[in-house]
Amino acid sequence: MKKKIIVAGHISYDITPIIYNTNGKDFGKIIKPGKLINIGKATVANGGSVNNTGMALHKFGADVELIAKIGNDEFGRQIMEKCKKEGAKTSFIISDSEDTSYTIVIAPPGFDRSFLHFTGTNDTFSFSDLDMSKIEGGYLFHFGYPTLMEGFYKDNAKDLIQMYKNIKELGLITSLDVAAIDPNSESGKQDWKEILRQVLPYVDVFEPSFEELLCMVDRDGYERLLERSSDNDICACLSLEKDIVPLAKKVMSLGASILLIKCGVAGMYLCTASDISQKLNLDSSWNGFEHFQKSFKPDIIKSAIGAGDTAIAAFLYGITNNYSPKKAMEIAAATGAMCITEYDTFSGLLSIDKLEEKIKNNWETQDFICE
Repeated sequence: MKKKIIVAGHISYDITPIIYNTNGKDFGKIIKPGKLINIGKATVANGGSVNNTGMALHKFGADVELIAKIGNDEFGRQIMEKCKKEGAKTSFIISDSEDTSYTIVIAPPGFDRSFLHFTGTNDTFSFSDLDMSKIEGGYLFHFGYPTLMEGFYKDNAKDLIQMYKNIKELGLITSLDVAAIDPNSESGKQDWKEILRQVLPYVDVFEPSFEELLCMVDRDGYERLLERSSDNDICACLSLEKDIVPLAKKVMSLGASILLIKCGVAGMYLCTASDISQKLNLDSSWNGFEHFQKSFKPDIIKSAIGAGDTAIAAFLYGITNNYSPKKAMEIAAATGAMCITEYDTFSGLLSIDKLEEKIKNNWETQDFICE
């Protein structure tokens, strides 16, 4: 019998125009007032954590239920229709008086993506919207992007903390992903280090990016690293020993049990608590595990959208199916590499079996990290 996974949180309707080769120029420097820029057709698809992580798990064959809040509007109906077409189980909260969130994704080839985002119903989604009967009896609960959802970061993230406390009391494995924080936004004004101190004791698996995590727990360090980074790509100049490991130790001290730090094109770093196998009924190889997994070289790069979210899906699949931590990291990195070979989130993904075969055939890794 498959173990049920609930994926809840942020969802949006994504519009991603194809941007042609910019000849190495940052797209942000190409856009000028009054200038016409030719682009290609748009990919229109569901986006956000619930879609990207949840639907990737569905594609891998996991038993998944998706929970998000949408409006009773055209974008909301399109989101539901696309999930239904793929055969995914959904328990959406539908509002008649609010508009569905949408995002215009700017993803030039060779550069990290940027977003024009309307928060919509993601901002009014709160703990009180959750039907706990849909969660009770599940095996793993994953929540994505509370940093973009006002209902879960306002009042010092009261709803976020209470949600994880209640769900942990139900006996589920709990997982948390965040999104980049605009320091000038209301979310950016929150004391995220203190929020993490209160919520992480109830979170079993935490999967932030390095940039997101540093911004949350060390804003001054984030600004300093941003200054030394080329083209604002923080992960391009990271040191494992000087940057990643010290940050991981700081977050583990806040109560994290399994910490997976996504480091962009460089790869990902995993560290775990010494007693985690007994706590989550995992193999003893998970206890006190530390490893940096280099990213695999993609056959082609079209768009980085969804790479981190789908990598998380593969990692959670590994936990749910009793993989070793190293194997779970490998399929996570492999999934991220396959995701970026297409403009949408899912067309490039391979089955877990095919991923494992590709890895066994000496799939070449990239070398961006400073040891």
